[in-house]
Amino acid sequence: MPRWLLYLWPAPCTLLGLLLALPALALGARLRCVQGVAEISGGWLGRRAAQGVGPYNVLALTLGHVVLGSSAEVLDDLRVHEHVHVRQYQHWGIAFVPAYLASSAWQWLRGRHPYRDNHFERPAFVAEAAAARPVLPGDAESARSAV
Repeated sequence: MPRWLLYLWPAPCTLLGLLLALPALALGARLRCVQGVAEISGGWLGRRAAQGVGPYNVLALTLGHVVLGSSAEVLDDLRVHEHVHVRQYQHWGIAFVPAYLASSAWQWLRGRHPYRDNHFERPAFVAEAAAARPVLPGDAESARSAV
């Protein structure tokens, strides 16, 4: 798939992310571009999101090629996880949002956790855990990456 199409296909979601970033930036958030993804973090809205909304605290949210995070440190910690969602947007385009919500609803109806058991969260958790795993001498994966 041409690289430009990877940006075009999820563009409506990216635009929504950029629109949500505007008030965050106006209230002190910072913008940086990491691996082709706009990361917006911190500021008043970031601190408020980290405090929680009801029973949930939102540390990061991905919309297309935009990741909104409560702080730069949180984005550093969750980058691998959130970039899995960026790739999911590249695959699903604007259908990602309803598919994600449908997966959460399905898990909830089955008595499971709508976030942890979400079909789209599971690969992000796996990638996050793999990235956090220490590389040991003689590890087959580290040997392959060294070649």
